[in-house]
Amino acid sequence: MSSELQSKLDYLKAYRENRLKIAQEVLENKDQFKELISISFSPLDKNNHKACWILEFVSYEELIWLQPHLDFFCSNLKILKDESAIRPIAKIVQLLVKSHYKKNENSLLLSEENLQHCIEASFDWLINDTKVAAKAYSIRTLYILGNHYDWIHPELQIILNKDYADHSAAYKAVAREVLTKLK
Repeated sequence: MSSELQSKLDYLKAYRENRLKIAQEVLENKDQFKELISISFSPLDKNNHKACWILEFVSYEELIWLQPHLDFFCSNLKILKDESAIRPIAKIVQLLVKSHYKKNENSLLLSEENLQHCIEASFDWLINDTKVAAKAYSIRTLYILGNHYDWIHPELQIILNKDYADHSAAYKAVAREVLTKLK
């Protein structure tokens, strides 16, 4: 039997207003959040990518809700293969890493293992054949992480310089922005 959330995802179209509507419903019913994460990391579920879309919007508002799920979230980044799932999750990883290093009362605290999973996934998305949006989020995430892991910036610089000519204007804009900061 399909849950209420699963039923809504069945009929969800990619329109932003539709995604925002379901995200708002999750925000008003926090008990659906755990199921949303579960579906997001179930690649065999036909609604996997749709759940990731919703998770991204919920994370903009209540990133802190991820705190009890960080081990699951981070350790499962590598199982995502669908481009439509990777892009929103790459954005959430960027939000998580930014939050981790902000160090205020609303910061999320990632374990060293969580951070390693974020680093690994971000490099994978950057060097593999993923779409430009996921690459852009990964570049920015790795830049932030590189301020705390001294080996990341040199590796990132090598990759960006090597791949620069082969990518779109959007990729080049983000690469240029980060390369400027790395000099």
